[in-house]
Amino acid sequence: MARHIRFNAFDMNCVGHQSPGLWAHPRDKSAKYKDLDYWQDLARTLERGVFDGIFIADVVGYYDVYKGSNYHAIHQAAQIPVNDPLQLAAPIALATQHLGIGITASTSFEHPYTFARRLATADHHTKGRVGWNIVTSYLESGAKNVGQGGLRQHDNRYEVAAEYLEVLYKLLEGSWEEGAVVRDSENRIFTHPEKVHEIGHKGKYFEVPGYGLTEPSPQRTPVLYQAGASGPGKAFAAGHAECIFVAAPTKAVLKAYVADIRQRIAAAGRDPKKVYIYTLVTIITDETEEKAQKKFEDYLSYVSYDGSLTFMSGWSGIDFGQYAPTDVVERIETNAIHSFVEHIAGGDKSWTIDELAQFGGIGGMGPVFVGSPERIADILQEWVADTDVDGFNIAYAVTPDSFEDVVGHIVPELQKRGAYPTAYKPGTLREKLFGEGPYLPKSHPAEGYRDIEAFKRREAEVVPAVKIAG
Repeated sequence: MARHIRFNAFDMNCVGHQSPGLWAHPRDKSAKYKDLDYWQDLARTLERGVFDGIFIADVVGYYDVYKGSNYHAIHQAAQIPVNDPLQLAAPIALATQHLGIGITASTSFEHPYTFARRLATADHHTKGRVGWNIVTSYLESGAKNVGQGGLRQHDNRYEVAAEYLEVLYKLLEGSWEEGAVVRDSENRIFTHPEKVHEIGHKGKYFEVPGYGLTEPSPQRTPVLYQAGASGPGKAFAAGHAECIFVAAPTKAVLKAYVADIRQRIAAAGRDPKKVYIYTLVTIITDETEEKAQKKFEDYLSYVSYDGSLTFMSGWSGIDFGQYAPTDVVERIETNAIHSFVEHIAGGDKSWTIDELAQFGGIGGMGPVFVGSPERIADILQEWVADTDVDGFNIAYAVTPDSFEDVVGHIVPELQKRGAYPTAYKPGTLREKLFGEGPYLPKSHPAEGYRDIEAFKRREAEVVPAVKIAG
């Protein structure tokens, strides 16, 4: 049997997401991002297509690098306005039975103690279908607007993220023992206090002495996604991520990335085949090659040149507005997304500013595949065979049409070839993905934070600040 290809839908709680200008297409409904029925209808479509999940991106801040202003971001709705992604988890879960819900949240802008509660609440409400996409953020505007003055240096952001995860593991994995909550109405015991423990965390960036606020959710720690592709980002993903997202503009870049990250995962003591890697693509398809090409040409007529370079400048930290369209992109060290600069300026192709704008006009930094169902299925199978990638994070050109086309044309063709699942596995998102238990496996570093005896020893060492006389 052919290797099963995996799909995620890549979206954002905003207008247009990564296809700037296409919100103006008469069939695009992304301006309905404020309406829950839009998200529920989309989720039902994706579940019909047996997608692993919907992966909801996010940014805190706005794109103001291009031409030194946020004018074009606001003018073209380039991820502004943007709403909170986590609030979509519950309504999507109510509309579906199986679809995973991947939520992006940054370790840079919210304290881990409060975020742990929000994350566990979403896992409870979805009955264990939530994943967390761990990002460290790359927009200076976001850091300034939460009072940080500016972003930490790139590598330091991953140092903060590592401690952030340590706090979450302690809160979600170790603070509440299995069986702590009994709901014993006869004896009037809801929770056994001796089975709930302070975490006693005092680190370089965070101090969290007390108890987790939530009882264990179905997965305890939701499925961990990560999209870092720089050196520090790959090291972080190799140690923690269960699903990794990458945006590779060419097959050669993707192949090198997959080989590197699987090697790093193995070096971290984890099974590299039990970490799924999804690469970003946009698929434009129809019944025939001619219809698909015509659709693509129609979409291209709506692309915003300035909107595309607004994204490219924000992701790279380089103001592409200062160059002529024929200038070649060169490597410049910035404090934004290092992998973006490495892939564009250090890849196997030279890019002019104009080529960069055209390439990023639909679907961001992933390639656009155009063709009939048979041709697209051939391409997807070829990329999996040649690069060892597990699946595809599918962006849209026009929503919901792009997703409906994949579900209506590509999924049946892949299923016919035995290359795509026909049904979901039972259980939580982690069980559906990996076919094992609902919790992080023993090979994962979170396992060490389930050591209840260690928590008890730490509690015994705590000296009360105030003693009350009896």
